[in-house]
Amino acid sequence: MSDKTTTPREITFRLRRFNPETDSVPHWDSYALNVPDGMTVLEALHQLKAEQEPTLAWRSSCRMGVCGSCGMFINDLPMLACQTQVLHLGTDVVSVAPLPNYENVKDLVPNLEPLIEKHAAIKPFIIHTNSKEIDEPTGEFLQTAEERESISQFTHCIKCGLCLAACPTVATDPLFLGPQALAQAYRYTADNRDCGLHDRLEAIDIFHGPYQCHLAGACSQACPKGVDPAFAIQLLKRTLVLDSIGFGKKKSSLAKVMPLADVVKAIEEFAPPKRTV
Repeated sequence: MSDKTTTPREITFRLRRFNPETDSVPHWDSYALNVPDGMTVLEALHQLKAEQEPTLAWRSSCRMGVCGSCGMFINDLPMLACQTQVLHLGTDVVSVAPLPNYENVKDLVPNLEPLIEKHAAIKPFIIHTNSKEIDEPTGEFLQTAEERESISQFTHCIKCGLCLAACPTVATDPLFLGPQALAQAYRYTADNRDCGLHDRLEAIDIFHGPYQCHLAGACSQACPKGVDPAFAIQLLKRTLVLDSIGFGKKKSSLAKVMPLADVVKAIEEFAPPKRTV
């Protein structure tokens, strides 16, 4: 079988540049680069920085779609630069800008502080009536496979911020909690080990909370992990309504604790087989 190679294509990259120390407004600069098949936008930025523009700034880390730090506005859509192959975009000109709906720190770097602050506001952790068991655990809270599956989709959030960049409500209301925080509010509230809905009401049941969502669905389309924040927000609305009329989660249905000895036994029973040569 012959070894086929793909001839690199020359792609023009239009990068939005902004240096707060020297620029009053952002501007666009263009750079040409020969792009082979398989090169990602992030790899292209690294090559441009090494060969043409050493002052170019962006944020990245893992290069494998896990950390979420390389979110950018690529060809007018929020994407992860490390997961976006240049030639798959199908254009000879690729525009790269910082995520919208965030303050621009420098070049392609957005200020993600609002994302983190909103995420922290919904108390993204298990809240249980047995606080002593939380602080000094004697075992594990039981959770069936079905209970885990009911929230599994919403646990995949990597906090990349793409959903807020895509959200039209965030664009007009910066105080809107946004799809990331609201989806995680549902993720924890729906968790069978949690009873923290009322502790989260101050943050989520407000004018800038879930009822500001107009169900555009842009957040779910932008999510690189398939979390579907738009769906989570609708489920959160239902949860709030049911709770307000007395049909909320009952404390008696909360997860029970499995003693540590039983946890160890369960792990041993499902331990992988010993290695062979």
